Amino acid sequence: MATEVEFTKMSTKGQIVIPKKLREGFEEGTPFAVIRDRDTILLKKIKLPGIKEFEFLAEKGEKIAKERGIKETDVDDIVHKHRKVQE
Repeated sequence: MATEVEFTKMSTKGQIVIPKKLREGFEEGTPFAVIRDRDTILLKKIKLPGIKEFEFLAEKGEKIAKERGIKETDVDDIVHKHRKVQE
């Protein structure tokens, strides 16, 4: 597909309508990653993992946590620590 350009505006609620011509082939509820780099916003369609893949990743995460001695009660502290680093 060649690059296509259409124009739109942001609403007062921060919503942006993707012009009909550009949203062809996408269904309602399609998940997107939203990436901002200075004055550019990029939408990238993403494929969410299925339940089997999610269960596999959860089991892998549990195994790694057990190997590293991370308890379930430690998770909140770890998440908050890393959020502060990124801000």
